[in-house]
Amino acid sequence: MTGHSTLPDRQTVLDWLEQVPDPEIPVISLVDLGIIRDVGIENGRLVVTVTPTYSGCPATSIINFEIGKALGDHGVADFEIRRQLSPAWRTEWISQKGRAALREYGIAPPIEGTAACGTGTPKALAVACPRCNSGNTEMISRFGSTPCKASWRCKECLEPFDYFKCI
Repeated sequence: MTGHSTLPDRQTVLDWLEQVPDPEIPVISLVDLGIIRDVGIENGRLVVTVTPTYSGCPATSIINFEIGKALGDHGVADFEIRRQLSPAWRTEWISQKGRAALREYGIAPPIEGTAACGTGTPKALAVACPRCNSGNTEMISRFGSTPCKASWRCKECLEPFDYFKCI
């Protein structure tokens, strides 16, 4: 593989990474999930800074591999992937496009300013069903298919669904 004689600009790299899906929720890209914190050039080397959804995220090594593969597929041979834990990732970093993709996939996106974000009470949390949009829902379990999700059920359409916890 030959490297670029000039390194790509930030937006070009973000466009490439927009095509890399999150390994645990493949309908949302790493960019739309908000974990790509920065893209820059230091000492002639491309640097991609990643903040995982939480510090113990089991998909971190896969994410790094996929970022490296995307860069390599575009001819970038000299790069560094940095892990940045502070500030910690927050669900407000999910783009509107990402939130729509989650909803279309059947995962209720996080609701800002709710009990799940540290305000109010758990009973005050009104999560709309991503299938029928009813607010008549209830939590089944605080633990879902991945650590960042909780299990919910719609009382209208009777379908279970994941809710992306607000962090």
